[in-house]
Amino acid sequence: MTDATIATAEPAKAATPARSAFADIWHQFRAHKGGVAGLIVFVFIVAAVYLGPYIHRVAPNQINIRDKNQWPSLAHPFGTDNLGKDMLAQVLAGGKTSLAVGFAAMLLALFLGTLVGVVSGYFRRIDGPLMRLTDLFLALPLLPLLLVILMLFRDTLRSAFGPETGIFILIVFVIGVTSWMHTARIVRGDVLAVKSQEFILAAKSSGMREYRIILRHILPNVLSSIMVSATLGIASAIITESSLSFLGLGFPSDYPTWGRLLFDGANFLQLTPSRVLWPGLAISATVLSVNYIGDAIRDALDPRSLRR
Repeated sequence: MTDATIATAEPAKAATPARSAFADIWHQFRAHKGGVAGLIVFVFIVAAVYLGPYIHRVAPNQINIRDKNQWPSLAHPFGTDNLGKDMLAQVLAGGKTSLAVGFAAMLLALFLGTLVGVVSGYFRRIDGPLMRLTDLFLALPLLPLLLVILMLFRDTLRSAFGPETGIFILIVFVIGVTSWMHTARIVRGDVLAVKSQEFILAAKSSGMREYRIILRHILPNVLSSIMVSATLGIASAIITESSLSFLGLGFPSDYPTWGRLLFDGANFLQLTPSRVLWPGLAISATVLSVNYIGDAIRDALDPRSLRR
């Protein structure tokens, strides 16, 4: 047998190696210009919030009456407030709290929404009661409910865990408990579509237990909707916390958040408008970037896009 015959008998190698699923998702994500821009902005904000205090070494609560109500300068890039506190240091410190509330409340809402959605979609016997409970929460006026809960339990948690930790636990709990409904409805719809597939029927026929079917087959197939809900939940939690702080029902005045900075600077809007500009810009940029990231993740995880 000649060398040419041996060469033709060998299987032809692929011209390009097959990409993994993660590589396909990342390729689709990069095609979304708004998502890439949002990711860059969000990473910059997170890096600035957590690494900025090591560069700008000014204490957020340091009072200097001689420098009060100053406009932006080299010494104070974002200006100062009516007590001479550096606004850049306060925005960075407030970002830590606002982002922490956003992530913690998102995780709680995501857990509750995923749990209710999966159980409701998979077990038909309790689908009706769980969906009626979801509709009840959706029908409640959320802002008055949040205000009532805060007024009832704020002093109790303050005395039990301290003024900062108690309010943090209360706000995270309140936001998480009142924002899981949309995730539950989305996950339920996906579970109803997935559980009728043939591989689920095969798993049931093989004698696999229900909880293993949910963990190994149901959850991985609804993960895309959960990830999109996670990104949108961060933005919603940050806005809700900022609204509560702006109404004066959030964290103490000496514990800055972006919403609290807006509340404190509203009375000095004509004197130093930059006090409202910077925290408002931080909230807007964070929420907008997270929304764009969520849109890009949704498009990247679309099966029709992956087939293309």
